[in-house]
Amino acid sequence: MQTAAVDDPAHRIEEIILAHGTRGMDRIRGSIIPGYCTRAAQIILENRGKVLIGTGFPVNGLSETDGPVGAISLYRVLEALGSEPVLFCAPPLSHILKPHYKTYEMPIWPWEETRRVVQSVLEAFDPCLLVAVEQPGVAEDGRYYNMNGQDISGSVAKFDLFFELCDCPTVAFGDGGNEIGMGNVYETLSSLPVIPSITCCDELVIATVSNWGVYGVIAAMSRLMGRDLLGDVDPESAMVYLVANGCVDGVTSLSVHTEDGLPLAIGISVIEQLRETLRGGLINE
Repeated sequence: MQTAAVDDPAHRIEEIILAHGTRGMDRIRGSIIPGYCTRAAQIILENRGKVLIGTGFPVNGLSETDGPVGAISLYRVLEALGSEPVLFCAPPLSHILKPHYKTYEMPIWPWEETRRVVQSVLEAFDPCLLVAVEQPGVAEDGRYYNMNGQDISGSVAKFDLFFELCDCPTVAFGDGGNEIGMGNVYETLSSLPVIPSITCCDELVIATVSNWGVYGVIAAMSRLMGRDLLGDVDPESAMVYLVANGCVDGVTSLSVHTEDGLPLAIGISVIEQLRETLRGGLINE
């Protein structure tokens, strides 16, 4: 498996997306082999075609801004590369995204009813890749919890079942420990004040903000392809649209242009730092 030396661009990408952290992802990093953004990028580039992108973390009956902004960014990049991305999310986020993106609305149903839906969808779509961007992951007790340990099971579509039932590669993005994919580092998460998810994936991408993790992987894709894919990423327009249509900050629950309590300007600066890392020679590896 590919690893990253401490002085190479792959390592720098992960340093950038883990900056400004307050929720312990820096401690989790030691449980993941370095170079995870590059490995995730390789998986995405090697499995172009029908890609299912799940996103949407419920906050008081609404959806948080972290997750959808990154999912939209990845959607646009994949579409430009010739893939056929589809956003999978539950209401109300599905209603917000459907007018502008190919969107499949996931029902908020019990496990067995959802299992039948997921099996049917996988047969119909036959995806080549499955991605989750900041989606609730089920805990060991079969429930879903937010960052404060509150049970949010009644608001969550069970996207974990796609990861259980699919036969294609899977990539997940998370920043707190309670998201899909965090089962990969379940033991390490015991040191954090979170009820962790047990759902695993082929490649887990951790970041201070899940949206930033997507930017890091797009930067890694850029390195592998020898072209700047971040130039077309526009988090500001995505954020403005989402907030105008009811999305909120996942930490503050406020209808403002922030992500996990951090100003959007920081996320934009993350993209600029990543692009600066790419300057001086995009290379094919």
